[in-house]
Formats: sequence, structure tokens, C-alpha cells
Amino acid sequence: MFMEIIAIVVSYLLGSISFSILFARWLRKIDIRDHGSGNAGATNTLRVLGKGPAICVFLLDIAKGSAGVLIGMWLGDGNAWIPVACGLAAIGGHNWPIYFRFKGGKGIATTVGALIIWAFLPTLIAGIVAILVIAVTRYVSLGSMILGVLLPILFYLFHLDSAYVWGAVVVAILAIVRHRKNIVKLANGTENKLGGSKKGEPHGA
Repeated sequence: MFMEIIAIVVSYLLGSISFSILFARWLRKIDIRDHGSGNAGATNTLRVLGKGPAICVFLLDIAKGSAGVLIGMWLGDGNAWIPVACGLAAIGGHNWPIYFRFKGGKGIATTVGALIIWAFLPTLIAGIVAILVIAVTRYVSLGSMILGVLLPILFYLFHLDSAYVWGAVVVAILAIVRHRKNIVKLANGTENKLGGSKKGEPHGA
């Protein structure tokens, strides 16, 4: 049990490494949470720092989600709930990072990183649908929420272990909660579009 707890804690600490905040400090000497949307994620990095840093942040955020799950698989002794808990811990670390006053991003890239290890094919399908929604509507928030909601449905349809299905349910809830302001903006028609002019807080991961 001790090693399982260690795995979860390490995953949270790994998830708490906010590459968006670090890149902004290194490149511009700013706190990205004081610029753009105030969100420490890849979409706001794109707006504030540009494409190169945003791609790096996106890939690194994916990597830390995957790493957390792999740590859980390594130390979990075959218990499916441990890599699930480690993935959720990494996502929680991204959203509420201990190193940065518990103010982080919305966790979508880190979620993708965790879930491609949990179950690659259903995660890929949900990801493709989300990308298509973003491409058509240019609303990153909408695509992110659709991704989150599709995951538990697909996990169930693929007859995955209940640990992964319930983990995906938690992911869906987190996606909706973290985008609750965006839901209001979408309903009001004031949500920012990818590449559009700033109307308020943007919408990304």
C-alpha cells in the first residue's frame, strides 16, 4: 500500500509542474496567469507566447499525464485503480499545482496524456471528434468538453475495466467544472474563438 501512495503523490507532484508558467517566466519574465485568460495551459500559451512555446507546453503536459499513469502501472502491482488514481492525480496537479499557489490550467492536455495510456483507441476516437468540433466551430472549450463527456461513454462501450470507466467519469466532471465559465460564454455567444480577437477569458486546455 505504501508504494501505491507514493505513486499517487509522485504523480500529483509531476502534474504540478506547470510548463506554461515556466515557459512564460523563462521567455518573457511574466506570470502567464496575469495575461490573456489567466489560464496556465496550452491555449493561453499560444495567445501570449506564440505557436512554438504552445506546442512545447501541449506536448509536455501530455507527457506528464502519461508519465503519471506509467508510474501507477509500475508501482500498482496490477491493481487497475492505481494507474487510474495516478492519472487523476497528475490531472489534479496540473489544475491545482502545489508549486504555483494551486492556480493552474484546465487539464485537457494532461488528461489526454493519461487516457492514451489507460485506453488508447477510445481516447483516440474521442480526440478526433474533439478536434473536428474545434476545427468546425473554432471553440477549444467546446471541443475540450465534448472530449471529456465522450470518454466515459466510449470506455463503457469498449467494455473496459470499471476502474477506467469511473476514472473517465471523474475526468468528464472535471472538464465540465473547469469550463463552467466558458459554458456561460458559449450560451451568451461571447466565447472567444481560436485565432479570434479577445472578448474575455479564452477557452482552452
